[in-house]
Amino acid sequence: MKYLGLTVDTDPAYYMPFGQSYGPQMFLAVRSSGDAALLAGTLRRDIQSMDPNVTLAQIGTMEQSLALAVSQPRFDTMLLALFAGIALLLAAVGIYGLIAYSVAQRTHEIGVRMALGAARSDVVRMVVRQGASLAVIGIAIGLVGAFALTRLLKTMLFGVGATDVLTFTAAPLGIMLVVLLATFVPALRATRVSPVVALRYE
Repeated sequence: MKYLGLTVDTDPAYYMPFGQSYGPQMFLAVRSSGDAALLAGTLRRDIQSMDPNVTLAQIGTMEQSLALAVSQPRFDTMLLALFAGIALLLAAVGIYGLIAYSVAQRTHEIGVRMALGAARSDVVRMVVRQGASLAVIGIAIGLVGAFALTRLLKTMLFGVGATDVLTFTAAPLGIMLVVLLATFVPALRATRVSPVVALRYE
């Protein structure tokens, strides 16, 4: 098919007059090398001269049209990202509370170790290492599950891959940081308790 002197490969098409294929709205695109806003008056006069019953409304630039077209998907994406951030925050709070509680329940054990001569740094290091081991196992299982679901996510993402390196790095590091804090702070607090008091802890 030749169009304006150029050969274009396209599917077969046909065109119908506006009178035979009437629609409530029509779109007119005009290319301008200057200020597009200055063309509004000229376009209105030219269209009114051809058909006084046609009204020219919603004049805007292509940038404005594109921004309007993507505004709803952009809002939906921002809302989804907000909910995902809240879910991640709630997960971090839950993990911190659970790990911190489990470490606090070991105050009696820590008191016994301290009474037997264990160094404070050794006890804290042991508790943090055990918590980190559980976190690594949980993160590994989570990453395997996330990678397994990437095929479903590919159709719902735009501008970012389903296996985004930043996401798959930041989330595990954030969870690991939460676990380390949840083990370090209660363990350090427990080592500062007098062994006599710790042995009476219930």
